[in-house]
Amino acid sequence: MSEEYGNDFVVLTDEDGREIELEHLDTVEYNGQTYMAFLPTEMSLDDAYELIIMKVELEDDGEEMLVTLDDEDEEAEMFQIFSERLEETFEDEAEDEDEAEEEEPEA
Repeated sequence: MSEEYGNDFVVLTDEDGREIELEHLDTVEYNGQTYMAFLPTEMSLDDAYELIIMKVELEDDGEEMLVTLDDEDEEAEMFQIFSERLEETFEDEAEDEDEAEEEEPEA
């Protein structure tokens, strides 16, 4: 994912046929599995933080499919990993912004 162009967006269809647009935040390879973290794009500032974590699985035809995590322990562990990674990312971005502001000459 190129940060130059911003985050990626995907549209998924749930088992009831409803479409939901998600913003892809991060991908982690862990214990031989690929996990992806998303946020719904339809969130307002008043909504609670709703991180959606999905696992990439291969279908019989070799196509990749995103699936929800059914194991609560796996979900809790991945939530912790993504939360730490995203917190570090946002802290780094905030530090970069602070440094850029400090380097700007005063008019």
